[in-house]
Amino acid sequence: MEAVRNAAAVASSLRLTRTKPPPHPTLTSPKCFCLRKEDAFGNPSSETSLPKLEGHQTDVFEVEELETNDDDIWKLFAHAQRNILYLNKQRLTAMEELKKVQEERDLLLEKIEQLEAQKQTGAQTEPVASSSFADLLLRIDSMVISGMIGSGEASSLRKKVMDSRSQINDAFCEIRHKTDMELLSELRLFTEKMTQNPLHIVHICSEMDPISSCGSLASYVTGLSCALQRKGDLVEVILPKYSNINLDAIQGLRRIDAEFDSYFGGHWHKNRVWIGVTRGISVTLIEPLNYSTFFNRDRLYGYSDDFERFSYFSRASMDYLVKSGKQPDILHIHNWETAIVGPLFWDIFVHQGLGATRVLLTCHDITSQCLEQPSKLELCGLDPHRLNRPDRFQDNTKMNLVNVLKGGIVYSNKVVMVSTIHSRDSLIHSLNHGLEPTLAIHKEKLLVAPYGFDGDKWDPSKDKYLPRNYSAYDIEGKAACKVALRNRLKFSGYSSVVVGCIYSSCTFDVSTFDVDMDNLKAAVRYAMNKGAQVLVFMESETPVMNSLMKALQNELKDANVRFIEKYDDALAHLILAGSDIFLCSSFHDPWLQMPLKAVKYGSAPISLNLASDGFRQFKVRDSRGSSQSEYLRQSGWGDCGSTAASQYLLSTYGNMSIGQALDEINTEPSRWAWRIKDGMSKDFSWDAECCDIHRAAYTFIKNL
Repeated sequence: MEAVRNAAAVASSLRLTRTKPPPHPTLTSPKCFCLRKEDAFGNPSSETSLPKLEGHQTDVFEVEELETNDDDIWKLFAHAQRNILYLNKQRLTAMEELKKVQEERDLLLEKIEQLEAQKQTGAQTEPVASSSFADLLLRIDSMVISGMIGSGEASSLRKKVMDSRSQINDAFCEIRHKTDMELLSELRLFTEKMTQNPLHIVHICSEMDPISSCGSLASYVTGLSCALQRKGDLVEVILPKYSNINLDAIQGLRRIDAEFDSYFGGHWHKNRVWIGVTRGISVTLIEPLNYSTFFNRDRLYGYSDDFERFSYFSRASMDYLVKSGKQPDILHIHNWETAIVGPLFWDIFVHQGLGATRVLLTCHDITSQCLEQPSKLELCGLDPHRLNRPDRFQDNTKMNLVNVLKGGIVYSNKVVMVSTIHSRDSLIHSLNHGLEPTLAIHKEKLLVAPYGFDGDKWDPSKDKYLPRNYSAYDIEGKAACKVALRNRLKFSGYSSVVVGCIYSSCTFDVSTFDVDMDNLKAAVRYAMNKGAQVLVFMESETPVMNSLMKALQNELKDANVRFIEKYDDALAHLILAGSDIFLCSSFHDPWLQMPLKAVKYGSAPISLNLASDGFRQFKVRDSRGSSQSEYLRQSGWGDCGSTAASQYLLSTYGNMSIGQALDEINTEPSRWAWRIKDGMSKDFSWDAECCDIHRAAYTFIKNL
C-alpha cells in the first residue's frame, strides 16, 4: 500500500511540457522535450525521465538536426503524444487508488476513536459493576451471619452468582436500598429462573380479562398467565368466541382461513378459529358454525344448556390442539365449565401426540359443580358406562346424576383451590359442598393458592395516578397523597387521620359484594367522634344498595364525611394512597383484593365484621350466625395449609378494631409506622405466592 501511495504522489506531481512546434519543416536547431517534476505547490523542480521512447534518448533529450521530411517529424510527435496519454492514464489510476487509501484511513481513524471512547466508558463503568458484584457477595455473607440462610445455601448462591456474573451485574445493579430479606427473595428467584426449564402451558377456560369477564376467574387467568410469562414460560389461552367479546382488547385479531372439525352429538362439526394477543398472551377463540347460538348470547353463563355449550367447547379445544400439532407440557383447566377436559384427555387424546402432557384443574367456587344425566357425557364422545361410577363421575349424594366438577378432580394430576382465606383442611372438611369424600381421597393432589393483583397497576412506587410515588423505603410521598386526597374532596380543616372505604363491583367479585350497613354506619360515626376525616366510595348496580347508600348519606351528613357514588379508577388509587385506615366489609371474601391492596399502599385494613367493642357494644355475627373468631377458626385461618397472605392479615389485623387502630396511631406512632412499612414491603401480586404455587405444581406433574 505504501508503494501505491508513492507512485500516486509521483504521478500526481508530474507535468509534461513541450517546446513550440517547429516553425519550418526543416529542423535547423535542436528541439527539446523535457519532463519536469513539480513540488507540492505546483512549481517546477528537478527534471524527471520519461519512459523510454523507441529509437530516442530519454531524460532530457535532444533531436539532432537531421535532414528529414515531414513524415518523420509527425511520427516523432505521434510517439510523444502516445507517451503523454499513457502517463495521464497512469496518473488518473494512481489518483483513484490514493482516494481509496484516504477513505480507508479515515474509516480506520474513526474506528480507533470509537474504540478509545468505549475504552474510556468501560473504565468508568467497570468499577461500578465490580462494586455492585462485590457488594452482592458481601450481602450474602451478611445473610449467613444474621442466620437468615445457612452456609450451604450461601455457598450455592455464591457459586451461581459467580457463574452468572454478567447477568448479575445487569439484574442487581442497585441493591443498597434493599433489605436483606428483599434481596434474598430476588436472588432466589433469579437463580431459580436461571436453572429451571421453561414450560408450555395452555389454559382452556371460559373467561379472561379484559376479553370476557364475569367474575374472579377472568382476572386470575390473565394475572397468572402474565406472571408465568415473566418467569420465562410460554402461555396460551383458548376461549369461546362469545358474541359480546371485547374485540378491542385483542391485538392483531384475525381469522384463520382454514376450519377444523370437532366431535359432538355423534357428528363432526366445523369451527372457525380466531387468533390474537392480549397483554402479551397468545389467545385462540373457537367459533362453532353448526352450533353458532351456543355463544351468541347476552350472558356468559346461566342457561339451561350450559353443560352442552361448554362440553362442546372443551371437546373442540382438544380437537384443535391435536389438529394444530401443539404439544403443551400443561393443560390448565378451570371450574366445571372445562373440567370435562380431564376425562377427554385421558380417555381419548393422550395417545394423539399428547403423551407428555399433564392436566391441572383450578376451582374458584367449589359449590358450583354441574350435575347432569349420565347419558349427556356421550355428547362429547365419553362413555357414560365407564364414568358413572362412585370413584369417577357419579355424584356423592344424587347417585343418579354425574358431577362434572368431581370428574375433573378425579381425572386431573393436580387440583388447585383458589382462595386467599381457606386452608386445605377447611376445604376438605368444613364447607359442606358435598365433595368432601372425593377431596379426602385425592387430598395429596390438592393445593390452595391465593388470589393476587396486578403488581404493575397496584403499586404506590410506580402508580401513575398518584401525585407522588412512594414505597416502604421512601414513604414521604404518602403524606403528599393524603394532602392531594383532602384537596380533591374539599375537606376543610385538618385531621391527622384519614379513613377510607371502597365498595364497588369494579373492585369486588359480584358474588361476594356485600356490605353491612349497620357496621359501616357505626364505624363512620366512631371515626368522626375521634376526629378523623372519612370518605366512603360506594357504587353498585343494585337499586337496593343504592337506596341504602342514599339513606346512609342523609344520616351521616358532616363536614368531615364525604360520599362518592360513581366509580373513578384514579380516585380509587388516591383513596388507597391517602388513607391511614381502610374499612373492609370483612375478611371473609376469598379474593381479599381490597385488604391486600390497602396493605400495599400503607393503609391498615380493618374488618367491619370484627367482634370488637371499638365501636360496637355487642358481638358482631356474620350471615351464618357465627362470630368473626368462630368463622375464622372454621375457615381454617392460621392452619398450616392456609396461604401466606391470609396468615399475614390474621396475625397483623385479624383482631384489630378501628378503635385500636386509631389509638395506636395517636399513642404509638413508631409501632404504627413499623406495622405499615412491614406490610408495604410484602408482595401480594400475581407474581408472588400465587405464581410460585402454580409453577411448583406444574413442575411436579410434568416430572411424573
